[in-house]
Amino acid sequence: MFFEEKRWAPTGENLKIGLFTKGLAALLFLCGSFFSFSTQPNRAYAFSATGCEGDCAKCHSISKQEIKSILQSMKIPQGEVMKIQMSPIKGLWEISVNNRGTQGLFYVDFSKKYFLPGPIIEIQGRVNKTMERLGKIQENRRVDFAKIPLNNALIMGNAMAPQKVAVFTDPECPFCRTLHQEMEKVLQERKDIAFFIFLYPLMMHKDAYWKSKSIACHKSLKMLGDAFMQKPIPRTECDTREIDANIKLAEILGITSTPTLVFADGRVHKGTVPASQLINLIQGNRQ
Repeated sequence: MFFEEKRWAPTGENLKIGLFTKGLAALLFLCGSFFSFSTQPNRAYAFSATGCEGDCAKCHSISKQEIKSILQSMKIPQGEVMKIQMSPIKGLWEISVNNRGTQGLFYVDFSKKYFLPGPIIEIQGRVNKTMERLGKIQENRRVDFAKIPLNNALIMGNAMAPQKVAVFTDPECPFCRTLHQEMEKVLQERKDIAFFIFLYPLMMHKDAYWKSKSIACHKSLKMLGDAFMQKPIPRTECDTREIDANIKLAEILGITSTPTLVFADGRVHKGTVPASQLINLIQGNRQ
């Protein structure tokens, strides 16, 4: 999401407590909403069979101008409203926003008093519905591949290969390490594919910037591989603005996390992916 991206892998008791808390909160929300509507006969029964259960828009609406006001109050003045629809939970609108190139979702309740950044978790199946919707938005997203200066990248594979993929990666990102290994598998199988690597250190990784700069100074894929394997690499200073340029390029393209792949047709994919699926994505298939 465009507010703050954090990787969280719920395990053990934390998962149980988190799911219980979210389930209880959802139950209290629905019960409170039911009683607040059902005890006031002059108001719409938003959750009853005779009210707006089938089409909440008959009784409730929110305008783009109202959403803009909410974004202003939440200190997101640059946010552009892309889509308004009902969320998976009745009583909430789901708002899709483009914030300076970054896609995000948030939720507003029917009273327009509460702003919820998400995520919404479906307890049965433990599905993150917010990320599911963001994935669909991501599938339709395009960037201008021609704006990516491939000559500034580290190259895995043959630079003249007809199928080119830009990869934004961080030497201290464990997910980037996994993707890097899958990219190596792809290149063992396919000689018509090349990966153009842009070192994009995230602020959350304290040594990523100097490691990225050192790798750029040496133009060394080996050093990047060593960094991924948490082996020591030399700290080298050279007169290069490459890393700062990569950070600026990511901002222009709306890329905020690693790893991120950009395909030649402008499609963007966030996160690691197995080699076989990566080949499908490069060929334009999403299976």
